[in-house]
Amino acid sequence: MRLKDQHVLITGGASGIGLSTAERCLQEGAHVVVTDLSSSAGAHVSASLAKAHGGRCHFIPADVTSTDEVDRMISETVKTLGSLDGVFNNAGIGGIAPADTYPDAEFLRVIDINLMGVFRVARAALHQMYQQGSGSLVNCASILGVMGQSGTAAYSAAKGGVVNLTRTLAIEAAGKGVRVNAIGPGYIDTPLLSLLDDATRHALIQLHPLGRLGRPEEVANAALFLMSDEASFVTGTTLMVDGGFTAGKS
Repeated sequence: MRLKDQHVLITGGASGIGLSTAERCLQEGAHVVVTDLSSSAGAHVSASLAKAHGGRCHFIPADVTSTDEVDRMISETVKTLGSLDGVFNNAGIGGIAPADTYPDAEFLRVIDINLMGVFRVARAALHQMYQQGSGSLVNCASILGVMGQSGTAAYSAAKGGVVNLTRTLAIEAAGKGVRVNAIGPGYIDTPLLSLLDDATRHALIQLHPLGRLGRPEEVANAALFLMSDEASFVTGTTLMVDGGFTAGKS
């Protein structure tokens, strides 16, 4: 088991990629804290996972837009698990609007959750990991962290920030026994995409050279790898899990 007896925190863990990552970490022997908004399904899914995996899953509600809540989340995770070996910094939202009409409040909300939220969690997690002298932090970026797309000014700006934040944190953390990396998912077949009409879904599929959408567990496998000792010489990188989306066009 690649994460046997490791202590892992997953933000945005109530559904989609976060939930799949919690499942994979538990399958590989980790003790997991799932965190999400108190209004999410986090408590329910965590209880279900705990029942299936010997009580090794716990839920701690937190809002990543609050520094106080994030700091409490990390503190409670350490009290619950004993240490913090891995973090999948995954909480985030979407946001689509043309740049010339993007309202300030909506733009800042996307930045606050998708970039500042990642920073708040990273800051608190690194503080703990530095005390331990070990740990692996994995930030969730996006294909839109390395390329642009119409209508995604706020989201792309935030995810681009996550990519370069990851590089900077990796340099700072390297001498303290801590690795920091990111993942860049393409379009992943989560319940959110099930709301799309067939034409839009087909158009998204055609953007990926592998000819399909990604699956949540494929992103989870990448997060698992980066948190594990198999990635012991990997830091400061963004691992694209995108079916060739960012490789170019034929």
